[in-house]
Amino acid sequence: MPLTVHQFPVLEDNYAFLIRDDATGKTACIDTPDAGAILAELKMLGWTLDLILNTHWHPDHAGGNAEIQAATGATSVGPSEVGRLVAVDRVVQGGDRVELGETLFQVIESGGHTLGHIAYYDAAGHVAFVGDTLFALGCGRLFEGTAEQMWASLQRLAALPDDTKVYCAHEYTASNARFALSVDDDPALAERARQIFAARERGEPTVPTTIGLEKATNPFLRAPRLAERVGAGGRSPAEAFGAVRAAKDGFKG
Repeated sequence: MPLTVHQFPVLEDNYAFLIRDDATGKTACIDTPDAGAILAELKMLGWTLDLILNTHWHPDHAGGNAEIQAATGATSVGPSEVGRLVAVDRVVQGGDRVELGETLFQVIESGGHTLGHIAYYDAAGHVAFVGDTLFALGCGRLFEGTAEQMWASLQRLAALPDDTKVYCAHEYTASNARFALSVDDDPALAERARQIFAARERGEPTVPTTIGLEKATNPFLRAPRLAERVGAGGRSPAEAFGAVRAAKDGFKG
């Protein structure tokens, strides 16, 4: 059965996601960046929250758990690292499964941004919620993990079907596009960047994206092809990725 996704902007550049299994009405939120905004959206929609699905421990992803649970009685699900910030009712890791009514999410290990980061993938609906691992034309900073860990995580996501809708947690795409254009002269990227800049001028979101679109244009997934451009010629794919990530960290455009 279909999964309804209600996406809305919160904080400075986060997105919040309320999702509803249409067969049963069971509802979850993906991370809790802004408890007040999420509770207001639930009231507006008339939805009752059953689950909180955390991707990682950062406060703009799990900081609203306690307030939302107090207001709704929802069960929290997430990686063990979320316990650094707030208690988790059910700890999950890569390979586990989470049910939301008739929707079955596969938990995908996606560490690198944080060590225990995970993503949630609905194989039947071809929908993935990836937190801060993969962005439209970008990927998360390596705050805790290594380039090798993040590259492996990105490869797990890239192996999903090309038509998979990818819901990433931030509206970073225009900035990511400016960096991508500095290291990649592919015509497909140039056209995508043009569309992104126009969409943002109109105030439109650039999320969700798709796995196929990211594989075709995202410089972090294309890192081995860009190795020479970032001074990593002849190095391993993970090392090439690390060089692209380092170039983005120092990018001022």
